[in-house]
Amino acid sequence: MRAKFPYKKRRKRLGCGIGSGHGKTSTKGHKGQRARSGYTMRSGFEGGQNPLYRRLPKRGFNNNSFKKEYAIVNLGQLAEMKEAEITPESLVNLGVVKKMKNGLKVLGSGKISRPLVIKAHRFSESAKTAITKAGGQAIVI
Repeated sequence: MRAKFPYKKRRKRLGCGIGSGHGKTSTKGHKGQRARSGYTMRSGFEGGQNPLYRRLPKRGFNNNSFKKEYAIVNLGQLAEMKEAEITPESLVNLGVVKKMKNGLKVLGSGKISRPLVIKAHRFSESAKTAITKAGGQAIVI
């Protein structure tokens, strides 16, 4: 009986006699590496041919070992907050930032109208000027 749906498909029963069609060599052919027990092919193996990952050239310089990743907050998000002084700890407690990573960076997207004291590890130039124009302080930790 042929299965109409893939979830009803019967598994291939190997080694169950010559009449099953999967007997004797159990669909493995005769001899060779693939016929042996315990055979698994490494991913990317191309039968001894130089594999693709070795044929293609390596490009560029990867300096991720010293890379610093910052949690990012925009001025628009900070303007919506009720606090007068904003610190990285307060942002984590309020759920604005999920994970602090290597510090907090404030970017200048959005508008700020009231004076705020913002403590962060980094500020973009546009964020710094917007904060000082509004009468606030941008304090680098």
